[in-house]
Amino acid sequence: MSEPDPEDASLLIPYLTLRRAIGAVGVALPFALALGKLVLQGPGLEDTVSGYYYTAMRDVFVGSLCAIGVFLGSYRGYDGRDRAAANVACVCAVGVALFPTASGPAPPPNEALISKVHHGFAACLFLALAYFSLVLFRKTSDPLGPRGRKRMRNGVYAACGWTILACMALIVVAFQLPPASPLLALDPIFFLESVAIVAFGFSWITKGEAILKDVEGETPAAPER
Repeated sequence: MSEPDPEDASLLIPYLTLRRAIGAVGVALPFALALGKLVLQGPGLEDTVSGYYYTAMRDVFVGSLCAIGVFLGSYRGYDGRDRAAANVACVCAVGVALFPTASGPAPPPNEALISKVHHGFAACLFLALAYFSLVLFRKTSDPLGPRGRKRMRNGVYAACGWTILACMALIVVAFQLPPASPLLALDPIFFLESVAIVAFGFSWITKGEAILKDVEGETPAAPER
């Protein structure tokens, strides 16, 4: 199915703006959390991005995830798969915000349960975002396959999607590290989560045509989805 008619600005502009907004919030989030805490509370990174819930940046963390959720909930795409993936990602983004991770290594049972729900939402969110990058964003109605800038954009989507999945796998490994491991001093989970979030954001910014937009004068490919 093709993009909305470019002549219909009432459809085209909101779609591009929505994609860019989702991407911009994603790219900015890890930097805003780390720099905000640095300014308000002093140096030092949290072990995870979710750990900023327990800092002065709580409102930024929760607000950004809820904003991403609202944007995704407003995203309709072009068929049922787009809408389903966006709705799943919407619920998961809000779930990550509203069900915080545990505040310490040995939380009480109720807090531990909420933390498990948090991690479940986070995993599903990353998987949904990887699905957008690896599958939905790369589709085209061109019978010759992706051409020109579309081929380049597809390369960006693929790189972002595989980066998200690779970071997820490495996060699982990092969670298994023993407490005495010197690697934990490098905050690996925070950096892996941050890279995955930035990759998601960069993919959506690209889909919003902020970069690698088709150039006038080039042979146009068929509209992408």
